[in-house]
Amino acid sequence: MTTRTLLTSPSLADAALLAHTDQGRTWPLLAWAPGPGVRMVSSAVLGGGIGEREWVLNAQVPPGYDRPDPAAHLRELAAGAGLTGPGVGLMTAASLADLRHAEDGGARAVVTAGIGVRGWAAEPGVGDTAVPRPGTINIVVSLPVPLTDAALVNAVATATEAKVQALVELGADASGTPTDAVCVAAPVPTAGAAQPFAGPRSLWGARLARAVHAATRAACAELITPQGPPGTGSRPA
Repeated sequence: MTTRTLLTSPSLADAALLAHTDQGRTWPLLAWAPGPGVRMVSSAVLGGGIGEREWVLNAQVPPGYDRPDPAAHLRELAAGAGLTGPGVGLMTAASLADLRHAEDGGARAVVTAGIGVRGWAAEPGVGDTAVPRPGTINIVVSLPVPLTDAALVNAVATATEAKVQALVELGADASGTPTDAVCVAAPVPTAGAAQPFAGPRSLWGARLARAVHAATRAACAELITPQGPPGTGSRPA
């Protein structure tokens, strides 16, 4: 069951905090519906890749969530919220009530974060082929200018760099969590006009980076105790 109070808006700042029911409890559900005319790039379990998308859903689910069909579950939640057409669906076990917004020169970011399980990307180990459980740092970004395919991919890298910078500055001793996800939205190009770059020193990449950095830092600030003398460390979330 999903509570419907959704308003369509081109601005990520107007994302609506709805609710859904799982395992007999009510959980928050963040929905943003910019409508048609938007392209997104995402690593999300539903609607990942590059293409035109009409909405983004970030659903908080119970800790230990183990449904084998998260994409189908997200489609159900989207339908319950009145969302139609193609979209992007993310999941998190982190608190959506603690989401953080940031804006820089027209670039907007919304970040939800939980960092109880975190580490460095380049760690030894064989990895796992199982479907990862919902986690942790979910980043949604919107830009008001069109991007080429290459620039969309570049924007994901820039957002990730900004996330890592925020974690390192906070003393997390980690580059992220195993289940972090990102989504970047930009208008569909018209007449071939699109920004070709979104690296951290490009105009829009720099704005994106600052917005993601600020939102990530704010979302994670109270979850981390800066590294101290031997025997102390970060407080798990």
